[in-house]
Amino acid sequence: MSITAERKQALITEYKTNETDTGSPEVQVAILTERIQNLTEHLKTHAKDFHSRRGLLVMVGQRRRLLDYLKAKNQGRYDTLIQRLGLRR
Repeated sequence: MSITAERKQALITEYKTNETDTGSPEVQVAILTERIQNLTEHLKTHAKDFHSRRGLLVMVGQRRRLLDYLKAKNQGRYDTLIQRLGLRR
């Protein structure tokens, strides 16, 4: 359900906006998207795991808030990010 340190570092290097960036909205959304995908796969096999399902909904809400913030600040960065991640909306 969680992501490995190597995968997290790969996401940071892929989505960072400058050399020292580790916490920009793009990086945070990419990490949340990876965690959401992993948890979705877990819930496909464990359909009655309602505690994890709640965690999934919390993560989806957090990602939505970060995307709304990014859209309000910079529409171009938002469009680029959702296209790179393959998100709808």
